[in-house]
This record gives sequence, C-alpha cells and structure tokens, in this order.
Amino acid sequence: MDDQNKNLILATALSFLVILVWFVLFPPPEAVDPALPTEVSTTEGTTLGVDAEVPAQDAPAAILAPQTAAEAIADSPRVSIDSESLTGSISLVGGRIDDLSLKGYRETLEGDAELVRLLSPIGTDHPYYALHGWVAAVGATADQVPGAQTEWEIENGGTLAPGSDVTLVWDNGAGLTFRKTFAVDDDFLFTVTQSVDNTTGAEIALRPYGLVARHGEPEQIGFFIQHEGVVRMSDGSMEEIDYNDMPDLTTDEGRIEVDENGWIGFSDQYWMTALIPSPGRDFRSTAKFGNDIYQIETVYPMVTVAAGGSLDASTQFFAGAQEWEVIRGYQNDLGIDRFLDSIDWGWFFFLTKPIFAVLHWLNGLIGNMGWSIIGLTLIIKALLLPLAYKSYVSMAKMRELQPEMEKLKEAAGDDREKLQKGMMALYKDNKVNPASGCLPILMQIPIFFSLYKVIFVTIELRHAPWVGWINDLSAPDSSSLYNLFGLFPWDAPNPDSILALIFIGVMPIVLGISMWLQQKLNPAPTDPTQKMIFAWMPWVFMFMLGSFASGLVLYWIANNTITFIQQYAIMRSQGYKPDIFGNIIGRKKADTK
Repeated sequence: MDDQNKNLILATALSFLVILVWFVLFPPPEAVDPALPTEVSTTEGTTLGVDAEVPAQDAPAAILAPQTAAEAIADSPRVSIDSESLTGSISLVGGRIDDLSLKGYRETLEGDAELVRLLSPIGTDHPYYALHGWVAAVGATADQVPGAQTEWEIENGGTLAPGSDVTLVWDNGAGLTFRKTFAVDDDFLFTVTQSVDNTTGAEIALRPYGLVARHGEPEQIGFFIQHEGVVRMSDGSMEEIDYNDMPDLTTDEGRIEVDENGWIGFSDQYWMTALIPSPGRDFRSTAKFGNDIYQIETVYPMVTVAAGGSLDASTQFFAGAQEWEVIRGYQNDLGIDRFLDSIDWGWFFFLTKPIFAVLHWLNGLIGNMGWSIIGLTLIIKALLLPLAYKSYVSMAKMRELQPEMEKLKEAAGDDREKLQKGMMALYKDNKVNPASGCLPILMQIPIFFSLYKVIFVTIELRHAPWVGWINDLSAPDSSSLYNLFGLFPWDAPNPDSILALIFIGVMPIVLGISMWLQQKLNPAPTDPTQKMIFAWMPWVFMFMLGSFASGLVLYWIANNTITFIQQYAIMRSQGYKPDIFGNIIGRKKADTK
C-alpha cells in the first residue's frame, strides 16, 4: 500500500477520532426549562382569509409552581383513554387530548419505572397536547365556535377504547351545535371527527383545524445525529425544522399550502405526534413559534354550512412510539404518503432503511436483537466477500514483500522519488495492487455510520437485551473496570462522568483486542510515525467507543472477528501460515506467487 493510500486511511480514521473527542470534551449544552408565561397574551395566528385565524394557545395566568401531571389532570373533568398501547384521558375543557402515556415503554429498565409520558396538560412544567376545532370565517364570530376553554359534555360513550368511540357535544346557545367524536386503534392512531349543525337560519362558513402545541423548549438529547423538531411531508417533499430554528421562522417559511397529500408532526428521538389530514385533501400546513410555544397546525379550506344543514370533517392524529412496523402499516394500509420517513434515517437513508429492514426481519426469526446484529454482520461480510477476497490476497502478497520494501527504503534514504519508483516497480513485478486494500475499509465507513444511525434512532433497539448484563443495546456497556466488572461491592461510574471514559466495560475491551488482532494480519506501514499511530489506534478506539451504544460495539466486534477469520483463511489459501497473532510462521513456496 503506497503512502497516499495510507494517508487516506489515516486521515479518515483521525477525522472520525477528532469528531469523537470533540463531542466527548465539548458536549452540547443541556436544555434549560424555560419559565412558563406569567400572563395570558395573544399569539399571532395564521391568517386564513376573511379575518379568520387559528386561535392562539396560551398558558393559564400566573402559575407560580408547575403542577404534577396528576394534579393538573384532577383540575378538569375527563374522558378516560384505554387501549392496548395507550392510557390517559381527554380534557372536557377544550376537548384536548392532553394526557397520554405509552403502555409498552418505561422510562428506565427498572420494573417499577414510570410509563413514558408523551402528552401533558396545561399546568405541568411542559404542557404538550392536541386540539381540534373550527375557525369562524363568515356568519359566525370567534366566541360562537368552540375554543381552548370551551366546556364540552359527553354525549355518547364512556372510556375511549378500540371499538368504543366517544362523542362530546357543545351547544353555543346561538343556533350552532358542535360535536367531536374520538376513535382510537390498538396502536397509536386517533381519528377525530368534528361536526356542526346549523339552526341559525343563515348560512355560515368555517374552517376545521387541528393543532399540536408544546409549551416551553422540549427536552432534547441535543446530538447532531438525531433530528428533533418539526417533520412534515407536503406533496412528496420532506422537510425537517429543528426546535432551535423555529423562533426564526417567518410566516412564509412556516406555512405551506398542500394540494393533495401531506402531514406534519413533532419528532423526538423515539416518540412522535403528527396531524394527518385525509389523503387527497388539500390543507394548509403551518409550523410556528410564539410566546414560548412551539405549534404545528393543519387547516382545511373554508366550508359552507347551509341554514338547517350540517357538516363534518375528519382527521387523524398519531401520538406514540416510532415503531417501524406500525408506521409502515399506516403508510401502506391508510395511504399516508411517506409516513415511514418520519423516522430520521439520515443522509445514508439508502443504506439505513434496508439495514434496519434486514435487522428487523432477523429479529423476527431469532427473537433477540443482539444475535440479529451478529447475523446482520455476517450478511454484510458475505456481500462484501468478493471485494474483500481481492483485498486480502493483495495484503497477503504485500506482507511477503515487506522485507524487500525495507531494503528499498534503506537504499533510497531520503530520496522520496527514488523510493516511490522502486516500490511501484516492486508492486508491478509481483502483480500487487496496493489500493485494493483500501476498498473494504472505505466500504465499511458508510455502513458503520448507517448502523450507528439505526441503533441510535430506532426504538426497536431501546432497552433491547442481548446476553448477561447487556440489557440495553442502545446504551453503553454497563460493566466497568472500576468495580472489576461487578466483583467489588460498589457501583460503576455514572455513564455521563469522565470516569466512565476511563473505566470502560467488557465489550469495549473485547473490541480493542479484536481490532488489534485484525490489524496484526495487515502489512505494517513503513513510515515510523504512521506505524506508531496505527499501533495505538485499537486502544484509542477502545476507550473512545466505551461510551457508545453496546449494539454498535457488538457490531464492530463481530465485524473484526469475521474479518480476522476471513483474512486468516485467505492467507492460508495463499500459502501463508500466520499464527493467532498474525505472525507468519511459514512461507509459501517460491513458485506459488
């Protein structure tokens, strides 16, 4: 391998190392909970024509201290929600879906840990809710249509559950009767059908809308690899807007007129809410920020309700976990265009999507994500084997040429040009292509980052166990040198502390050893500086990756082990007899070049 190719590998590895060190030494600042608004004020709404705008969402006046969710829930009459996947309630004040927890997910691995809470009512430290209603346009005023403080009554139903819908009703006392009918499925999808009966004796015009509001800056992981904020699809065009960018949105940037298909939502690392108009419907998609409230909206065109007539409008609301299979089912069965792209697949989506699809399929067969990652590694290595074979044969030949290369180096001295010409002649005479050894490494880089993305963003890896103490493949190895892997009666350092970078676990140590063994089979660089850097690289990466998700470390261990086996077998097939440490203990015959 010539110096240019070695420099390419070195630059790639060092660039990756610099990124790791930077994010270890200078992590993004933690989000600070902003104070709740201290008084009711008016947020500028989206102008919809004929003086109509979506009502502003405001926190109640002067909350001196945030309430617990239980306290806030007790402040208003409610309708319970109980499905296979969700538990919570709908507030009759405003008819808001503002209390929702996910039955299948807990905050930690502890058996008594709280369920993951997705939505929270006003009064808590981070209100997060969905509201559906009507905007008065012609023939009605804002106080004649239901708003955020409207007190609804239960007309039909008890607990909202799959197959058991609930209908709320409100009579404005001026000839208009409004209803909201809620339905929910077994997973995470609500259907909200709004209707209005007009007995005023005159024609009116209204606009149905849906909105999701988040008060205060949402808690975020703040890591560059994961998008957090608005995600929306508008007639085939995907857009992501980070929470940090929303305060700078102009009205034109935040508003999109959708002709046929689209949706808009808030996406976090594992959880999402999304407003989904009926496929084929035109609507206005809006993302905006004001009064410390992040808000998304879908607004249908103006509709006319004749005197004595009625009208209804239906929309869907997703609130739950970003489960690949569930979201794909909604996309395929309900025609929600590109809904699977609500999961942040990243720049290498053409790799992350098929990689996860295979991983999910393997998990369905094996029933364990850890073994599925090993199975995925085997498949990837099998696909790359033809390319790897040529590379390993070339590297085996280069191992044989190393003594002659050392002689050339001694003879050339400081004459770099003479050394390069001599090495190229040596490669040509022995039919060796030094660049072929770089191709498998270059191929591994996008695969590695794609798998890192998959493990980081897909909820299927969250709290997924493998074997023994590895009970969460999305988290770092919980064992530690600090307590000699559990032999001493004290806890391992906090994963966020600097000690965790030093007292690493079993898996990072195995990774370092596997990387060192695999490296021993490769020809060593002739340059002393490069040789030293390559010699230290396995141990540097061992500590750097100690804080990475154990699923990613498992992939790298499996990849290194399979690579070592492949390369060892290919070297044997070429007449070499390397020992377990890569040292050549036998030479092939001269006539077998």
